[in-house]
Amino acid sequence: MTDTKSAELDSFRDSLRRMCAPFGHEYFLRTSADKGNARELWEALGAAGALGVLIPEEFGGGGAGIEELAIVSEETAIAGSPLMLISLSPAVCASMLVHHGSDEQKATWLPGLADGSKVLGFAITEPDAGSNTHNITTRARFEGGDWVLSGQKYYVSHVDNCDALMVVAQAESGPDDLPAGLKVFLVPTDAPGLTKTEISVDVISPELQYSLFFDDVRIPADAIVGAQDGLAILFTGLNPERISSAALLNGISRYAIDKAAEYARTRTVWNAPIGAHQAISHPLAHAETMLAGARLLTEKAARDHDAGVHAGVSAAMAKLSASEAASFALDAAIQTHGGNGMATEYGLATLSGLVRLFRIAPVSSEMLLNHIAHKALALPRSY
Repeated sequence: MTDTKSAELDSFRDSLRRMCAPFGHEYFLRTSADKGNARELWEALGAAGALGVLIPEEFGGGGAGIEELAIVSEETAIAGSPLMLISLSPAVCASMLVHHGSDEQKATWLPGLADGSKVLGFAITEPDAGSNTHNITTRARFEGGDWVLSGQKYYVSHVDNCDALMVVAQAESGPDDLPAGLKVFLVPTDAPGLTKTEISVDVISPELQYSLFFDDVRIPADAIVGAQDGLAILFTGLNPERISSAALLNGISRYAIDKAAEYARTRTVWNAPIGAHQAISHPLAHAETMLAGARLLTEKAARDHDAGVHAGVSAAMAKLSASEAASFALDAAIQTHGGNGMATEYGLATLSGLVRLFRIAPVSSEMLLNHIAHKALALPRSY
């Protein structure tokens, strides 16, 4: 990376850190309790151009890449307000539209995604499909010039907060000899026949989870995204999602370690700061080392992706290492605080559910290990 590029990224990070400062962990807890979707932070990020950094300039974006968007994810988390939505609307959905959307779809959606005035959700998970995307049973049939969707999706984030969903479904053969198979469709969240039910989860987050039912939801023929690209469109969005998720986790690690280190420097017991004791200092030093490794892997994955190098393995490694580092760092920070680590005012235990979630979603650690074993080590698959 050139010195100029490095200086630009440092400046971008500094400006983001100042912008995110008012949106700390107290804000995160308040907007989560109010089911407020962190709209104020989202709008501030949009106004600053942070949400559209990987969208081409012709559509109001920054024309940069996932490396810049990863910085946005990381810095919001460092401030104390980690937003999963950054890994979905600007990362997954915008990436798929940039690479596979029609001219009309790009003109309709990308400017709003860039400034934050429009939000897209991503609906792929199903109760019985698990990690096997090929087992998706939501169907799209072509009827009377429209697509008609039927089926169910599970654990779809922030449906209450988005304008439309990018829905993965098994399409029957369509117009113009379109082959059957997995396709992606843009479905408005207010489409007749689409119902949502909130799933109660023990995770503090402004982004709620929903179960969706599609009861013959009718959408126009041009709602399909990247029609001939089929399953390939998904891979355009999945690596950015993993890289952005890793960056968010790195931000949580930084947040937790910084709080713990400050506490260890100032909390005095038996006439000495507790940080002088190796039982306190060593776990934090270990957490710092794990974070450094996770950040390097995340940086490599982002640069691989932006350079057009296949980033599947590096993105998997980044997400895996970042989730393990964040789990260790948060636990060490809580332990450093003793009983205060469980107090809401110290803002640590309130992140436990979210950090644990990222070992399951958006892809489980076990599936990441499977991918690394198969692609990096040429080991056979059991599936």
